[in-house]
Amino acid sequence: MPTYRFNVNGKPVAVDAPADTPLLWVLRERLGLTGPKYGCGVGACRACTSHLDGKEFQPCTVAVSECNGRKITTIEGLADGDTLHPVQQAWLEEDVAQCGFCQPGQIMAAAALLKTTKTPTDADIDAIENVCRCGTYCRIRDAIKRASAAM
Repeated sequence: MPTYRFNVNGKPVAVDAPADTPLLWVLRERLGLTGPKYGCGVGACRACTSHLDGKEFQPCTVAVSECNGRKITTIEGLADGDTLHPVQQAWLEEDVAQCGFCQPGQIMAAAALLKTTKTPTDADIDAIENVCRCGTYCRIRDAIKRASAAM
């Protein structure tokens, strides 16, 4: 079995896995990172949204072999130590979460948006394709706008 080396949340890791193993399973089963959720396995629900080399991606659709030498950030690595990322803080202040299942992916998508779009419009926010089963989209929008103002 090949060994893949990459950086996860600022730490180097080495993982033995078949080349076609979805990265999501490596993150959850081999590395114990349960923030990225398994919802659909085809990138449609986006509950697993994380960052690959600073850009949003869905690890359920990316093979571990494609991550060799790259940088991955999951929800567990978004905060700066004990200081929450502005999106995480806004999520709390806007009381976004209901069931919480989609929230890690939602937060990671919002953080990626704010990295490239400092003052997002409603259309920018609506372009986020993450699914929320509870329908907290209005609070998600408010939290993204709050985080944008805080950044």
